[in-house]
Amino acid sequence: MATGKVYLVGAGPGDPDLLTVRGLKLLRAAQVIVYDQLVNAVLLQEAAPDAQQIFVGKQAGRHSIAQNDINEVLINYALQGCQVVRLKGGDPFVFGRGSEEAEVLAAAGIPFEIVPGVSSAIAAPAYAGIPLTHRNYASSFAVVTGHEAIKSKSSVDWAKLATAVDTLVILMGLHNIRSIVEKLLAHGRPLATPVAVIHRGTTAKQETVVGTLADIVERSAGIKSPALVVVGEVVRLRQTLAWFMSDRELVQEMVAQRPDTDRMTER
Repeated sequence: MATGKVYLVGAGPGDPDLLTVRGLKLLRAAQVIVYDQLVNAVLLQEAAPDAQQIFVGKQAGRHSIAQNDINEVLINYALQGCQVVRLKGGDPFVFGRGSEEAEVLAAAGIPFEIVPGVSSAIAAPAYAGIPLTHRNYASSFAVVTGHEAIKSKSSVDWAKLATAVDTLVILMGLHNIRSIVEKLLAHGRPLATPVAVIHRGTTAKQETVVGTLADIVERSAGIKSPALVVVGEVVRLRQTLAWFMSDRELVQEMVAQRPDTDRMTER
């Protein structure tokens, strides 16, 4: 039996319309779909009726599947000759452990393909009216994980990051936002620096809270994960560029008025 192939596909940031054309094509042809928690369920409706769908995401209060077990699932189905889509939220190579899974597949001799996705690091700020760069505000940006803020031996050099980069996008940063703020202030970022916290960007549940390093901890107290944090002068542009929402009720109304995502199912 010929070995199958594993496609590490980025599902995008949440809005199903942001899945790439290549990703949609592979999703429809897949025999096995292994998907994460942050994948929009609408995308799974694109699967073939006989495709096997395997959930391997992490949910609060439920048992999480170990990464080694996920790797085994991918390898075993590929060895059975299946075309496997490993559907991952955002982009598989941006804090998605896609590179780790690709390494395992390579070591096992399993053919694989990387299909980039639209990362929430870019899409969520864009839907909130916040560009990451702007001629008058920012010429550089960095994407980091919020988990590094509380590590005693962090791989992130906060002393340099605080002032060397114009715009910071901190994924999974809400839980540690107090530590993040403290580190940025301690290393020279001004107290008045604008900050935005974006919950479930690009979706009907999107919520955005804006403040500064002085008050964003208090302002974002009612926001729940998943959420990302944007730090920098570009956040000021939201007042002008917010096109998708001004509050949760507005975004729900606007999403309802958009073309039905069922059009994706037209084959």
